[in-house]
Amino acid sequence: MKNKNREKTGGRVAGTPNKITALLKDAILQAAELAGNDLEKKEGLIGYLKAQAIDHPAAFMTLLGKVLPMQINADVTTYRADVTDEIMEPEEWAEQNNPNNRIH
Repeated sequence: MKNKNREKTGGRVAGTPNKITALLKDAILQAAELAGNDLEKKEGLIGYLKAQAIDHPAAFMTLLGKVLPMQINADVTTYRADVTDEIMEPEEWAEQNNPNNRIH
């Protein structure tokens, strides 16, 4: 590619969806809305998605997994303890489970 260091002068703005992708997405949503209105309760898009969740739960869960945010905020602390068949005195147990034995 020539002139890699030259400033961009044309094309669409970064982050702007492709026109065909946007049109297809809109058409899919409109089709789902119409299908939902054809159902008994006429609940539109939500009714259609609800029907799909009931009729095709595996596919719906795949969809759900793609649209849910993937943020996990957890503070996990694991303790390491050796398992033996010996009876321990409380002091031995406390030593084995002291905070300095934590795995981070």
